[in-house]
Amino acid sequence: MTSFPATFPATFTDFLGNSHAIEGLRTAIAAGRLPHSLILAGPQGAGKYTLALMLAMAVECERQPRELWSTGQSLASYCGVCANCTRIASAADLQVLVDNAVAAREDLRETDKKETRVLIQQHPDVLIVPPDPPQLLIKLGQVRTVIQRAQYLPSEGPRKLFIFTASNFMKEAANSLLKLLEEPPDYAHLILCVENIGELLPTIRSRCAVVRLGALPIEELEMLLADRRPEWQPKHRTLVARLAQGAAGKALGFDLEGFTAARADALVMLRGAGDDHSALFKMTETYRAGADGQVKTSMLLRTMGLLLEDLMLLQAGTPELVRNVDMRGELERMAAAVTFGWIEGASRGLDQVTSGMRRNLLRNLSLDAFAEQLANQG
Repeated sequence: MTSFPATFPATFTDFLGNSHAIEGLRTAIAAGRLPHSLILAGPQGAGKYTLALMLAMAVECERQPRELWSTGQSLASYCGVCANCTRIASAADLQVLVDNAVAAREDLRETDKKETRVLIQQHPDVLIVPPDPPQLLIKLGQVRTVIQRAQYLPSEGPRKLFIFTASNFMKEAANSLLKLLEEPPDYAHLILCVENIGELLPTIRSRCAVVRLGALPIEELEMLLADRRPEWQPKHRTLVARLAQGAAGKALGFDLEGFTAARADALVMLRGAGDDHSALFKMTETYRAGADGQVKTSMLLRTMGLLLEDLMLLQAGTPELVRNVDMRGELERMAAAVTFGWIEGASRGLDQVTSGMRRNLLRNLSLDAFAEQLANQG
């Protein structure tokens, strides 16, 4: 009986999609040829971080189980019950661990806070490096810790692994990491999980093997959601499958209720609320300051962007690519009522609001101004 988190794959065969890439990695581990520097690239929700943990478990597993593939190749696996496996798997819910680390840092003296970086280590030989809040960048102090710890031999497993969960490095941190990538110790492996490989320095990319995780077909995602989210209506499963863009994790964790609420608000803005703006201002008034307001605003802006993209697709004559399929009829009527120039202007205005959010401008006032712009364009 394993003690995995409920959503963590019990075996490699439970990992959805990309079987060819995973078989290659398992073969490399079994043969002792896992690259010392590896990039796992793919969209959000494709399972990059989960796969990184699974690879770490296969490397560190005390029992080192092997499966024989039909071609005669030996594939590495993990037992899921030894101390190494269970401790590594306990890092699956990364956000909870990061939140705990941030809370612990807040309890430190002010001078110590500035020197303390967020690092996650559930196993002594597996160090996880997430973007450091609140800027959500991988910082120099984190990379320096990785370099320092890489100089010491593993203490409980055969190897040391360092997992970077994002590609947004500070410039100094990225340059510092190069030193380790150029001459990694024989017992150390670095795994970088990235959505956009182009965000990494060319000098980092050139020193790493790259494994790309592709998107799952929409039909496969719908079947997955029918099995895991039976409470959703079929039209909602189809909607989420399209919005997830081939990422199983994104589909399974999709906040349908939050998205639906944000889309309703986005439609109020796109329609201009007629001549009576009271409904519009009442809606934007709910986008206040604070963490909850930030999450809500981010969802609204992403949803607005998706709606504008769908309007463009309809005007371009490619309705089969529309993602908000459950309201295609209304979108077709909207697309017929506006010009391409209006959509283009709305997209520019949306970019300005998004930029303003990064500068901590008042959210409701920024949204009011954006909505007024949309109404005046119409």
